[in-house]
Amino acid sequence: MLEQDLAAQLRQYLTLLRRPITLTASLGTDDGSRRMRELLTEIAGMSDRITLWLDGTATHRPSFTLTRQDGEQHLTFAAIPLGHEFTSLVLALLWTGGHPPKVEPGTIEKIRALPGTYDFKVYMSLSCHNCPDVVQALTLMAVYNPKVRVTVIDGGLFQKEVDELQIMAVPTLYLDGKMIANGRMGVDEIIGLIDRNAGVRDAEKLSAKAPYDVLIVGGGPAGSAAAIYAARKGLRTGIVAERFGGQVLDTLAIENFISVKETDGPKLAAGLEQHVKEYNVDIMNLQRAEALTQGEDGFSEVRLASGAVLKAKSVIISTGARWRNMNVPGEQEYKARGVAYCPHCDGPLFKGKRVAVIGGGNSGVEAAIDLAGIVAHVTLIEFDTFLRADAVLQKKLYSLPNVRVILHALTSEVTGDGEKVNGLVYKDRTSNEMHKIELEGIFVQIGLLPNTDWLKGTINLSPRGEIEVDPRGQTSLPGVFAAGDCTTVPYKQIIIAMGEGAKASLGAFDHLIRTSAPA
Repeated sequence: MLEQDLAAQLRQYLTLLRRPITLTASLGTDDGSRRMRELLTEIAGMSDRITLWLDGTATHRPSFTLTRQDGEQHLTFAAIPLGHEFTSLVLALLWTGGHPPKVEPGTIEKIRALPGTYDFKVYMSLSCHNCPDVVQALTLMAVYNPKVRVTVIDGGLFQKEVDELQIMAVPTLYLDGKMIANGRMGVDEIIGLIDRNAGVRDAEKLSAKAPYDVLIVGGGPAGSAAAIYAARKGLRTGIVAERFGGQVLDTLAIENFISVKETDGPKLAAGLEQHVKEYNVDIMNLQRAEALTQGEDGFSEVRLASGAVLKAKSVIISTGARWRNMNVPGEQEYKARGVAYCPHCDGPLFKGKRVAVIGGGNSGVEAAIDLAGIVAHVTLIEFDTFLRADAVLQKKLYSLPNVRVILHALTSEVTGDGEKVNGLVYKDRTSNEMHKIELEGIFVQIGLLPNTDWLKGTINLSPRGEIEVDPRGQTSLPGVFAAGDCTTVPYKQIIIAMGEGAKASLGAFDHLIRTSAPA
C-alpha cells in the first residue's frame, strides 16, 4: 500500500523500536477497512517487534489501537494516517516502542504530572497541515500518561459523525465529549487548557528572570532573524512568542524564498526554531504580550497574559499579523461552522458542497482553484472591478467549469440556520442591488491585520494599526524597535520580514552601544 520510498523509510525507522508493540484493528467490510488492513499488515511485516491483531471491538470501524505489550496505553487511530499524518503514524509507532521523543524533559514531566483522567477526541483531515501538531501532541500525552485516552478521527473517513457534530473546521479537539478548542496546538497549549495552575507556575519562573539586553516579542521570521543577529553580537537575548513560527505555520507552498526552490510554512518554522536554538537565546513559547511600559530605571517592561513581567534594555516587537475578518453580521457567529480561513485544512470537510471564497488576490484565487477540485461549486467574490492575482492563476481559475467569479461586490452578511452557514449576502457595487447566494461554506482570504492591539496608546501606530518605524526599525519609544508584518514597512513577504528583523536587531545593538542602563 505504501509507496516504495515511504516503505523504505518506515522500515528503517522501525529498527529503532526498543520494545514490542501491538496493533489491534477493529474492521468492517467497507473499503476503508480493507485499506487499513492492508496498511497494518504491511507495517507488521516490517518488524518482528510488531504484533497485529484483527479482532478489535472498538466503536469506530475502521480503527486501530497502539499498545505496549509491557504497559498500559490508550491511543486509537480512527484513520488511515497517511498524507500529512504519515509522520504522526511513524512517531506513534516509535514512541509506543520506546524510542525517546525529541522534546524538552520538562514537557514529559508536565504530561506525567497531569491530575485526573482525560478522554480526548481530535477530528482532523489528511490534507490539513495544522493537524499533525495536535495529533502528535496528543499521541505523546497518551504514550506518557496512562490516564490520557486519545482517539484520532479522520473527518473524511467518518463523514456522518462529523456532520452530526457539525464540525466544519479542523483540527477540532474534544475532551470528555465537549469541544474545547480548534486550530493548531502543541503539548504545552493543550496542557494549559486542562491544567490551569501550569500558567501560574510558569509566570513565577518568568518574572524571576534577569533583565535582557534585547527582548524580542514574536517568534516569526522577523523575530527569529532579530534573535540570531542579537545573539551573534554577544547580547543576552530572549524571545517571547505566542507560538514560535507565527503566521508562517499556517502557510503551505513557499516558492519565492531566495536560494530555496520551494518549501512550506511548518518546515520553514522548524528551521527557524532550530537555527535560533543554535545560539544562547532564551525562548519563552506560548506567551502572549499584553502591555509595554518603560520604567524610570531605564528598562522597558513587557507584561504577559500569564501575569509575568519581563525586563530588557531594548525591545524588538515582531508580532506579525493575523487573518483579516470581513466584519459583517454573522461572521463571528458562524466561525468554524461554515466560515473558514484555511482551504487546505478545512476544504475536505466541504466535499460536494457549495462554497464562496472572499478575495481576488493570489491567496483567494489559489484557494478557489484548490477548492474547485473538492467541492461542488465555488463562487469567488472580489470587491474591486478586477482580480489582483497573477495572470497564470487567473487563467487557471477561469478554465474551471464549477467556478463563478463576481466582481465589484461587497460582502454584506453571513446567514445561517442557527447551527451552520446557509448563505451569503452581497451588494452589487454597480447597481447597489442586494443578492443572496445559497451555500454551505465561506473561505475568507482578504489579507492580514497587524497584531498590535496591545500597543494602542503606547507607541505610534498608523491608521491601519501598523507600528510606525524609521529606517533603522526604531519606534516612537527610545530603545523599542519593530520589524515585520506588524510595521509600516511595505510588501509583507517572509524574506522581507527576515531582513527587517535583522535590521531592527542591528538598530537595537547600535542603541545599546550609544546608551546605557543600570545593570
